[in-house]
Amino acid sequence: MNATPQSPTDNKRPIIDYENSTYRTDFWEGQGREYEDLAERIALRRLLPARGRRLLDIGAGFGRLADLYDGYEQVILLDYSRSQLAHARQHLGDARFIYVAADIYRLPLATNIVDTTVMVRVLHHLVDVPLAFQQIHRVIRPGGTFVLEFANKRHLKNILRYALRRGVNPFDRAPYAFADLHYDFHPAWVAQELQRAGMSVEKRLSVSLLRAGWLKRHVPARTLAALDGALQRVTAPFTPAPSVFVRSRADKEGNDQIAQPAYGNPAALLRCPACGHEPLECVGAAESPSALRCLACAATWPVEDGIYLFK
Repeated sequence: MNATPQSPTDNKRPIIDYENSTYRTDFWEGQGREYEDLAERIALRRLLPARGRRLLDIGAGFGRLADLYDGYEQVILLDYSRSQLAHARQHLGDARFIYVAADIYRLPLATNIVDTTVMVRVLHHLVDVPLAFQQIHRVIRPGGTFVLEFANKRHLKNILRYALRRGVNPFDRAPYAFADLHYDFHPAWVAQELQRAGMSVEKRLSVSLLRAGWLKRHVPARTLAALDGALQRVTAPFTPAPSVFVRSRADKEGNDQIAQPAYGNPAALLRCPACGHEPLECVGAAESPSALRCLACAATWPVEDGIYLFK
């Protein structure tokens, strides 16, 4: 997949960069992960509010899950990789979508700007989960929704390995780094950090329980996914699956019907990641600016091929 860890500079946290990687073709398309994709879609449909004004997908990549957001008037696809977003834009267009290349630890989005945030297959790359959760809480309106997926440390296979003295303790709540910038998380630890960031867990699902090579070779993906869907709620209290989905609510003061900026001016949705000033000012036409400018620190952020660049 050619994802590259990036060293921290200027007090930035290290990140995984999928720029110019083959993630889409080497991990998803034609790679035998139809079951995982279908199971995750079942979970998202159960947890996502059916409709809303504005949704943010963090780590959207090439737009794999974008078709699930049809009930939202506007969708912000955010990823650190410009090349992944370029593929998404090529297939999805600009009618309802805004494409933002940015760092999750310095989200360039205005406060209280989205109804719902989705983050799938991202948390396992994050070295500073508390800061990421704080940023996500800031951009969600009061009472809004955060749907999170994370790699589960306390899944059944890890428990069996530990019983045979062949693996780490899955009951230890501390995150476990199994590779560089790759982490497994205990469900209780994630719930604790969500609460500390000001979000209340409402629902949890245990997903991809049937993720075994021999099963996927002998049972059709749709059949496996249907079985997975039947087990997601039942097994949620025990979280035996390698993936956990959580829906939480942003607990914060304010009107949950905060007025939102007009759709034709993306600069009103964005903020300066350098100094935190919001909103930004368009350079050029508001509908298709060539750049965005911060009136506080004078930083300029380019817009190239329809993608807002804050890297």
